[in-house]
Amino acid sequence: MPAETVVLLPGTASDEVFVRSVFAEPLSQVGAVFTAPRVRTLSERLTALENAFQGHPIVVGGVSLGAHVAATWAVRNPDRCAGLILALPAWSGAPHRAPAALAAKVSAGVVRDEGLATALSGTTGWLHDELSRAWHGYGDQLVPHLEEASESLAPTLDELKTLKVPTGIVGCTDDPVHPIDVARAWADAIPRAVLVTTTLDAYPRALGRAVQAWQQARQELS
Repeated sequence: MPAETVVLLPGTASDEVFVRSVFAEPLSQVGAVFTAPRVRTLSERLTALENAFQGHPIVVGGVSLGAHVAATWAVRNPDRCAGLILALPAWSGAPHRAPAALAAKVSAGVVRDEGLATALSGTTGWLHDELSRAWHGYGDQLVPHLEEASESLAPTLDELKTLKVPTGIVGCTDDPVHPIDVARAWADAIPRAVLVTTTLDAYPRALGRAVQAWQQARQELS
């Protein structure tokens, strides 16, 4: 049986370095061929999935906004998708006042009006290190991307119900920016989804548990 091709996308203003740090090891343990493309805009995320498809269905996914884009692509391309690996979906359908959307919009305003250093001053530890590297990497694209992400559409629950592929989802029980209720709603909507949970104390590597959830979903289909 050939190895699965897996393409995973970063979240809002995150990058491929973070995605690789979380998912490379668990995916290597299951023999997957893993790619984390360098993308900045929403359109670049979608284009990366289009370019990754080479005639055989692929496994797609990502973190937060990356999960939204991947699931949207899967809804639009059911014959091209072999599975989903999703971490921390942040909303369904329109963002309305979803915490992650509000956070992106506020961050855009602070970066634009007060500068990157001020925007990063409220973060600590691994999150500060990750955001500092990734946000500097976006350069002049950072504010426009934060704004477009804050207004972007995720798949609706009705759209998610059309997905027939094995899906692994990881949600966090105490992350106020990515409410666990959203992950549970996605898992309930996708017919062949397995949900695993983590806590903020286990971030960020615990997000890789979505790979094990995907494997469990595959086994339940066999």
